[in-house]
Amino acid sequence: MTIAAPISGHPIPAGVHAERILSVRHYTDRLFSFRATRPASFRFRSGEFVMIGLPNAPKPVFRAYSIASPAWDEELEFYSIKVPDGPLTSHLQKIQPGDTLLLRPKTTGTLVLDALLPGRRLWMISTGTGIAPFASLMRDPETYEKFEQVVLTHTCRDVAELAYGLELSRALAEDPLIGELARERFHHYPATTRETYERMGRVTAHIESGELFRSFGLQGFDPAQDRVMICGSIELNRDLKKILEDLGLREGANNAPAEFVVERAFVG
Repeated sequence: MTIAAPISGHPIPAGVHAERILSVRHYTDRLFSFRATRPASFRFRSGEFVMIGLPNAPKPVFRAYSIASPAWDEELEFYSIKVPDGPLTSHLQKIQPGDTLLLRPKTTGTLVLDALLPGRRLWMISTGTGIAPFASLMRDPETYEKFEQVVLTHTCRDVAELAYGLELSRALAEDPLIGELARERFHHYPATTRETYERMGRVTAHIESGELFRSFGLQGFDPAQDRVMICGSIELNRDLKKILEDLGLREGANNAPAEFVVERAFVG
């Protein structure tokens, strides 16, 4: 449902979709998710991001947000951090159902299946809101058509920050579209770095110690079979990229698929 009329006294920029917020859920004082209407003409690949904004200024601020809903979903879902003085998130965290979301029509991103060579196992490694593109991919049938095993790691500071990923993972088994495949192929590996939890520590430490792989009866990353997607902090992206390259895995892109990909868009 696209709204063409000006909202809040500010005209909608040319070529921008104006969509309606359908629901908002706050998980912690730092994290929230929301769903919005999807334009009938809007197309994207699971794992991509899009530029979104609010009609609260003559020149709205737009930021890159990964689309958390899968490509087949009739609605658009997003998962966001709350930045008190963020040019967009300081306003976005206050949205309510019925409010307007601005959406640019072009999507892009490296966390797409097309950027990876065929393999047996897909690792989706995330921290914080970096889980958003994987929330899309873990609900896409194509992911399970291409990989026999799908592992999502999600590392946060506190237990409450794991809630979004835990709920999505639990719901997968009952999903009418992919439930049967997901029950056999999907695995969730949550951990915290600050608050006490059953699994603690940075994911890079779990990789270097081998604990991550032992959980699945594996020895380590195999360049012939393992494909890796990374989305998190700048530090995580940098450290994991080095680990993978040292093991012989190459970074891929849409026009040159390889063994791993890294997302480079950040929300502010």
